Amino acid sequence: MKTRLFTACVLIVASVGLSLGTFAKDVKEPGKLIFSDDFERNESQELKDEVGNGWGTNSRSRAGGHKQVDLKDGTMRIFIHETADHGVSVTHPMEFRDGRVEIKFMLEHEKDSLGLNFADLQYKKVWAGHLFKVVIGMKQTELADLKTGVMDLKVREARLAKTLTEAQAKELKTKAKRFPHKLETGKWYTAVASVVGDKLSVSIDGKEVGSFSSEGIAHPTKRMLRLAVHRNVVVDDVKIYSLDK
Repeated sequence: MKTRLFTACVLIVASVGLSLGTFAKDVKEPGKLIFSDDFERNESQELKDEVGNGWGTNSRSRAGGHKQVDLKDGTMRIFIHETADHGVSVTHPMEFRDGRVEIKFMLEHEKDSLGLNFADLQYKKVWAGHLFKVVIGMKQTELADLKTGVMDLKVREARLAKTLTEAQAKELKTKAKRFPHKLETGKWYTAVASVVGDKLSVSIDGKEVGSFSSEGIAHPTKRMLRLAVHRNVVVDDVKIYSLDK
């Protein structure tokens, strides 16, 4: 009897050890790195956006060409110009079904926030390719499915026309989730947004903030990352990984 019990204990310990080892491997191997930027470079002038390394901005179309992105001290500073009629959008192409985005960021004011917007401009049933987003603020993080939510063209038209039905309004409430937390101004944090299937998960400095599952998140190809800023944000060390096999 003792021999059987000892054998069973050994098997359980071995099984747990194997599981922990697999978990550790998953954590240490975030996927295939498909893009990274540490912003350790200089611009040739200070009048217009000149981010380089494949980045684009909406400053020409939304802020009269005024500078809204500045490379300084090895970081990317994003700030909205007083003439802008839309938040700042700093974009970079990518392509994956499942993947993760890592980014260092600093908020310098209580009202600052950083948006990570995942898009596919080839998908024409939503406004401007919007699929889903992460918005990190000082007091909360929001995860939202835009594809089947507010950016679906029919839903957007109904919202603008103020003709949403009660059923539509009720359904829209299921398309986003908010998670409370507390951040400090002037402090660097590292955020990780992971997309696997229909699940979007976010952590800050290694601590899970929350996760959200919705059908729009499972869109087959995420082709663009937009950094969305409505006030000011400083970012650094952006890394994009593909988890596709």
